[in-house]
Amino acid sequence: MKAIVQTDYGSTDQLRLLEVDRPTVLNNGVLLKVKAASVNSGDWRLMRGTPFPIRLMFGGILKPKIKTLGMDVAGQVVAIGKDVTKFQVGDEVFGDLSSCGFGAFAEYVCATEMALVQKPTNVSFEQAATVPVAALAALQALRDYGQVQPGQKVLINGATGGVGSFAVQIAKVLGAEVTAVCSTKKLKMMSSIGIDHAIDYNQTDITKTEQQYDLIVDAAAYRSAFDYLPILKPKGTYVLIGGSITKLFQVMLFGSWISKISGRKVRCLNSQPNQADLMILRDFLESGKIVPFIDRHFNLSEVPTAINYLEQRQVSGKIAISI
Repeated sequence: MKAIVQTDYGSTDQLRLLEVDRPTVLNNGVLLKVKAASVNSGDWRLMRGTPFPIRLMFGGILKPKIKTLGMDVAGQVVAIGKDVTKFQVGDEVFGDLSSCGFGAFAEYVCATEMALVQKPTNVSFEQAATVPVAALAALQALRDYGQVQPGQKVLINGATGGVGSFAVQIAKVLGAEVTAVCSTKKLKMMSSIGIDHAIDYNQTDITKTEQQYDLIVDAAAYRSAFDYLPILKPKGTYVLIGGSITKLFQVMLFGSWISKISGRKVRCLNSQPNQADLMILRDFLESGKIVPFIDRHFNLSEVPTAINYLEQRQVSGKIAISI
């Protein structure tokens, strides 16, 4: 089979489309013919091996142990292990491979059955492949970390990105009053989702407004968490999902201290892939409660180009890889 392979940490220049052995299905495994994948920030961080702790988390201090990247996957089951009970050959599925070895940037991949769910018939493979990592992060940030309730005011920074675009939609599903922060050129995309309010960060400093929020979901953290405290209600919650590594470490290291002195919760999301939440997202997709926004499509050989495009941080929604 063909797969995108990396043997060293670095830029996309060291990614190669190679012929490799097709994976062997394990007893609890499902072999997929990959139809589509998607690119996430975790892919390019693993590719570069930065920040350094990511090498400790996933192995390979000097060289990557993960040879083929790709967390989001959608495809068709072509073989199952003897212990698999949830799927049959021919099933169309999608899921998150981050807990079972990655490898979606290939023509075939083996996954555990708990990493997958049935794909709704009303969405394409490309649409389904954009959902698992980003939408699961959005769901857990809102429901578990933010404990959002109907009628609460939620601010989503980075609302037009992969996680942000799903966070806006899921917050509406959960009954929140949603304010989206985005650039001028992306206001039209936000209005199509049916947000309640939009703030153009080119014209308004969101941290200087008089409005306060019950929950702030920051999917584009390039300011200090301290900056958001004045617009966070007492006992409100700030959840950082993505953005600057410096700001990420600030919240990871000092979030508890900031929470204690401010009376507001300041937290960094640590999303946990699980089949139960994938089922919830599947139902949202099937009912049309969430709709994936796909900025661009690339094919398997163009994965390096797709990763470079994502690193420019100008993507609206998600990037789909058609295989």
